[in-house]
Amino acid sequence: MISRRKFVQSILAFALLPKQLLHAKGFLSSNTFRLPKLEYGKRVDKNVCFDLNLQTGMSQILPNVLTRTLGINQDFLGVTLRADKGDRVHIKVNNHLNITSTLHWHGAKLPAKADGGPHQPINPGEHWLSEFEIIQPASTLWYHSHQMHETGSQVYHGLSGLFIIDDDQSNALNLPSEYGVDDFPVIIQDKDFNQDGSLKYLDDFREKLMGKKGETILVNGIVNPVLEVLKPLIRLRILNGSNARIYHLNFDDKRIFHIIASDGGLLEKPIMAHSIKLAPAERCEILVDVSDGKMPILQHNMHMEKSANRMTGMMMMQQAQGKQQAFDIFQINAQKVQPANVKLPQTLIEHKALSIDSISRKRKFKLQMRMGPQLMFGAMSGSTDLLKINGKSMDINRIDEVVKVGATELWEIENTSMMPHPFHIHNVQFKIVSRRGKLEGHELGFKDVVLVNPHETVQVLIEFPKFSDAKTPYMYHCHILEHEDRGMMGQFVVV
Repeated sequence: MISRRKFVQSILAFALLPKQLLHAKGFLSSNTFRLPKLEYGKRVDKNVCFDLNLQTGMSQILPNVLTRTLGINQDFLGVTLRADKGDRVHIKVNNHLNITSTLHWHGAKLPAKADGGPHQPINPGEHWLSEFEIIQPASTLWYHSHQMHETGSQVYHGLSGLFIIDDDQSNALNLPSEYGVDDFPVIIQDKDFNQDGSLKYLDDFREKLMGKKGETILVNGIVNPVLEVLKPLIRLRILNGSNARIYHLNFDDKRIFHIIASDGGLLEKPIMAHSIKLAPAERCEILVDVSDGKMPILQHNMHMEKSANRMTGMMMMQQAQGKQQAFDIFQINAQKVQPANVKLPQTLIEHKALSIDSISRKRKFKLQMRMGPQLMFGAMSGSTDLLKINGKSMDINRIDEVVKVGATELWEIENTSMMPHPFHIHNVQFKIVSRRGKLEGHELGFKDVVLVNPHETVQVLIEFPKFSDAKTPYMYHCHILEHEDRGMMGQFVVV
């Protein structure tokens, strides 16, 4: 029998083998920031129709080579959808791929049959119609493939995009909101490439264990882009669209910015910050004052949260896998900005109060990873039951929880493993009410993803929307996509 110590040592030795590093050191200034096409759909009063095509494409990501990608109405990634609170959206999704796929409206409150999860597959050559009324406030949502056991691969190759919701209350705040002028989508992803320029996915068993982390960072599908701006105050809608990497974001000149929104929409007031941490699937909106006319670089700098002598075996593997600990992500060129006095609103919106005294049910969820040699051999064989919630791996034919329509519940998520897990719940926006340490920044807002650190327990307070369907479930799962695909997912119905 292999000992635990030898097991960790063998993984570390394998993890430290040199590999080609495609991310260029320094910063490239020749790549222009790319805006995904903005799509408002076809509107008749409050009815808005979108026509989306899942398709293949060829994209120039690396110099002098084309990469085969997946996209939605374009070669790589999806167009940006934009609609208003109160709209009735009708989204037709046409599958022009040779694989079965789905499109899930991540962060949306909607009927289960419109959710776009594993229970709404779209076969090659077929289409699916999702219809729902937008009942939530202004926010930056996103959409992505949620195909059973294939989510990681399909999102990695390009099946994701932003979905922006506007409302009257947000519009009245006079925030930057002109798309591509002072309001910019920032979809951050990391990729690896083969010698021929093709995307490299799940190269070894470490990536199946830890989730896929690439060594080249893209923003909206571009490496090291430069965003030229003319306005002194800009709004960045940042999505961590990576499969597994957690980003620690700050500007190279340490400039202050203001966080104004989280997953579920605007905060109650702007929060001043020098840095922000975003787990996979988390979003935040920030305001950046560039009236100084400089060229700040948004960077990722990873800081280990435990000292080396206290690291667990899984943390050691995670550090070993992250061959590069810092990346330049993109640069802002504000040299043409005219000096101006920038004023920010003191308050944003008032949040509906959720009281822990009003809960009707408390539920507990344990996030579990099989440890020891079984984990390594299971990952190498492609096993889909390596990861569990409450002792069970995902079974699409099993309902794990039953929730009463309109209920307010407290969900307690305990991470029993040695690596962090971003936990996502479909159809809701919750408030974090308890975790280790102080809540800061975007964690003070409404959320649909919460990062649960190793051996940490987090409590979230949820008011479920008034959609009920006893037969069609919603999902809850880890949003490290390789973990979701390999069993760390469950299902609930609302009745």
